[in-house]
Amino acid sequence: MKEKYNKYINENHTFDRMTMIGIFCLITVIAGVFGFLYEFIFYYFNGGMKEFFWRGGNFLPWINIYAIGALAVYIFAYKYRSKPLKVFLISVISSGIIELIGGLGLYVLGDGFRCWDYNTEILNFGNIGGFVCLRSVLFFGLSSLMLIYLIVPLCFFFAHKLPKKLFLIITISLCAVILFDEIYNLLIARILDLPRASDIYKQLGFHYVSFK
Repeated sequence: MKEKYNKYINENHTFDRMTMIGIFCLITVIAGVFGFLYEFIFYYFNGGMKEFFWRGGNFLPWINIYAIGALAVYIFAYKYRSKPLKVFLISVISSGIIELIGGLGLYVLGDGFRCWDYNTEILNFGNIGGFVCLRSVLFFGLSSLMLIYLIVPLCFFFAHKLPKKLFLIITISLCAVILFDEIYNLLIARILDLPRASDIYKQLGFHYVSFK
């Protein structure tokens, strides 16, 4: 195991373009699901451990900003994988910028709309306008270490061990299903006036966090 770890850290790993697309798809799926599970648990504690809240606006348990953040971390920090502290710092900075731009952009373009608001949450020290706080970026930094030193090697392992065609079918199909879910709820349902995931889940009794 130590030998494999050292090989991952010290050797260059090259894949053809299609295999890299499959790896990106797998990271997108895993990171988005991880983000949903984190927020599902966090908002249970944030709400006084009385009820669980469904996070995100999709049918499937997946949140897009975590996938975006994971891909950014991979792009910016992977090449520094031999230096965990550098990976952590790059991840903290990049995730903080993504959160700030994403949250502020939604607020400005969406006429005050918020998907999160650290003003209303526990452990919100270092809070900047409710869009980013120290707790969040530190957690994302730690999560990024798991991404670079666990998830990415696992993705590489599957890319090596599985037949290329099977690997691409699985990864691209999973990502396509999730992205269609996202596109449906963001665009198609709005344009065609169709029921969105949040509408259906609320009717089924799911609870959502509301930000004023």
